[in-house]
Amino acid sequence: MSPTGAVQRIRLAVLVAALGYFVDIYDLLLFNIIRLTSLKSLGVTGDEALKQSVFLINMQMGGMLMGGVFWGILADKRGRLSVLFGSILLYSIANVANGFVTSLPMYAALRLLAGIGLAGELGAGITLVSESMHKDARGYGTMVVATIGILGAVVAALVGDLVTWRTAYFIGGGLGFALLLLRIGVYESGMFEQVKARAGVARGSFFKLFSTVSRARRYVSVILVGIPIWYVVAILIGLSPEIGKAMGMAVPPSPGRAVMFCYIGLAAGDFASGGLSQLLESRKRVLAGFLLLTALFIAGYFLVAGQSLFTFYAVCLCLGFSAGYWAVFVTVASEQFGTNLRGTATTTAPNFVRGAVVPMSLGFQALKPALGVLGSAVAIGVAALTLALVGLAGIEETHGKDLDFVEE
Repeated sequence: MSPTGAVQRIRLAVLVAALGYFVDIYDLLLFNIIRLTSLKSLGVTGDEALKQSVFLINMQMGGMLMGGVFWGILADKRGRLSVLFGSILLYSIANVANGFVTSLPMYAALRLLAGIGLAGELGAGITLVSESMHKDARGYGTMVVATIGILGAVVAALVGDLVTWRTAYFIGGGLGFALLLLRIGVYESGMFEQVKARAGVARGSFFKLFSTVSRARRYVSVILVGIPIWYVVAILIGLSPEIGKAMGMAVPPSPGRAVMFCYIGLAAGDFASGGLSQLLESRKRVLAGFLLLTALFIAGYFLVAGQSLFTFYAVCLCLGFSAGYWAVFVTVASEQFGTNLRGTATTTAPNFVRGAVVPMSLGFQALKPALGVLGSAVAIGVAALTLALVGLAGIEETHGKDLDFVEE
């Protein structure tokens, strides 16, 4: 293949992965934006709405945990493209079906199905991009994927304000089906094809990630580093109306606005963190810097955000920027492991981070009677940041690492 053709293949892979993640994030955050409206239309209001919101979020995140393992193994056994487009198809079907919900059990079942579908796209896309690009430039590719993808939440917030909640789900499904048309012209990873052709190489074994102390340490450490991102998204932003009320705000924040400002910040943060990791030639230094910023803005959230809606949304924007190291996080996940386990690791790690929302939300609910809404949110945040610092110490510096190797 000519150099021009190779570049075009890489650009198309980055584009498809970015747009896939865009639709992925649209659907993933759409429920947080329209949860109160959709539950109200199903007859659920007041304190029961918060209880059912947590339940439905946990169903979605539980689906992502299951889907992460399923799609991750499939990515190393069948290929990155099979997972990329298979997951897009499943969550697009689930999105459309969510628009026809008439009861809570039906809503819960479909959020579970959507979660399973949403679990595969990001890991497969990042793995494909990482294996297709030059080792010294792949951080830019994953930066583009994460930055464009994150903007899906901004669109979800705008759509959620403009149309009914059912129509918002239909739009998400339509975007996914349209994206499937781009599969023509996207090629499988050359590294994967070479490993697939080799005899005696075990591919897609989830438990092999734990077969040595070194691999287990790397894998668990990567997951721990990402947990504060979803603490910010699911607890501080997702439950912003309830937290704003606990802060004594006369007019509680709009969940759609809080999500929009947070994700504008996340997009900027992903662009900045991804670019800095390339310029500084270090993933770990950038992760450390953004974790510190996250801790500072979490403190600001509890200390000053409740002063006014303007201040609250400004803090959401800053929180989003500081937690915008997802691009570096997923890049590090793909760079830590060999080609025969890379799809499994890169797909499961983000979903275990997302799945951490389940114990965090359950912990929040369990601590709320004793500590109150604010106290329980603070306690969960301290735990998330502590675990992330432990994880940071356990990952390897991987900038410029040659990914053409296998795990024995």
